[in-house]
Amino acid sequence: MILVTGATGTIGREVLRGLPAGVPVRVMAREPSRVVGAPDGTETVAGDYTDPGSLERALRGVRRAFVLTSRVGGDDDARFVRAARSAGVRHLVKLSAAAVADGGAHDLITRWHRANEELLRGSGMEWTVLRPRAFMSNTLSWAASIGSDRVVRTLYGHSVNVCVDPRDVAAAAVCALTEDGHEGRVHTLTGPEPISAVEQTAQLGRLLGAPLRFQELSPEQARAALSRRHPSSVVEALLEGAERQRAGAKARAEDTVLRLTGRPARTFLTWARDHITAFGGGPDAAGAGRHGPSGGLRAG
Repeated sequence: MILVTGATGTIGREVLRGLPAGVPVRVMAREPSRVVGAPDGTETVAGDYTDPGSLERALRGVRRAFVLTSRVGGDDDARFVRAARSAGVRHLVKLSAAAVADGGAHDLITRWHRANEELLRGSGMEWTVLRPRAFMSNTLSWAASIGSDRVVRTLYGHSVNVCVDPRDVAAAAVCALTEDGHEGRVHTLTGPEPISAVEQTAQLGRLLGAPLRFQELSPEQARAALSRRHPSSVVEALLEGAERQRAGAKARAEDTVLRLTGRPARTFLTWARDHITAFGGGPDAAGAGRHGPSGGLRAG
């Protein structure tokens, strides 16, 4: 039995879709009604990291588990690891972050991921760590301003990140959950090439059939914008991460997706084309992005 947590989120949904037919799967979710796209025969149970009884029920009979937590600074991982060890789970596949390996990264989010990785290593169970760079889907936060005034606003428009398609992260997780040989391994997951927000903006504009304007925010403006969505400690961590990106810490591409799945990591253009409706585009816009001239864009 494989247990999937975080199945209502960006990565967990794709993990569910990628699991092969015939594999016994259980999903733990706070709101089971929100779980969609699960394979036929998937068992869905209500569970919460803060509820030991629900963890015990969710983990009963589980051999491998996909662990995704999001409460930065919290002890959800410690609670889950204790329950998994008690339940006799053999192997945990943990979603972490590539910044853990960045020697200059000491922000709150990275320290939390590092502590959770150390917890996993000391658990006595087999483990696999997945360390993705930023998700391409983070650009969905631009959809509102693109729709309202055809503009993208963010920090450091020319700094680059080898951002990764969430579907590729999920595919790596499926490999670790269904194959032997991933025990004790760390998989760093990136896209095929570094790309800047300015380049992403240009590619989205091309797919939409109308140029978009890029407006670079100052750190103060970015802090104000982020503070509307995150607590101050997380805001400062995100701003520190942006500074590391500007310094070039997030520009190195890895071939891990190719090695694990047998196919190259998807480009940002591919991700954007597949999600263009979220930015106000339609099927015609997606088709133009696929078949039209490249215009000098880095189109994979």
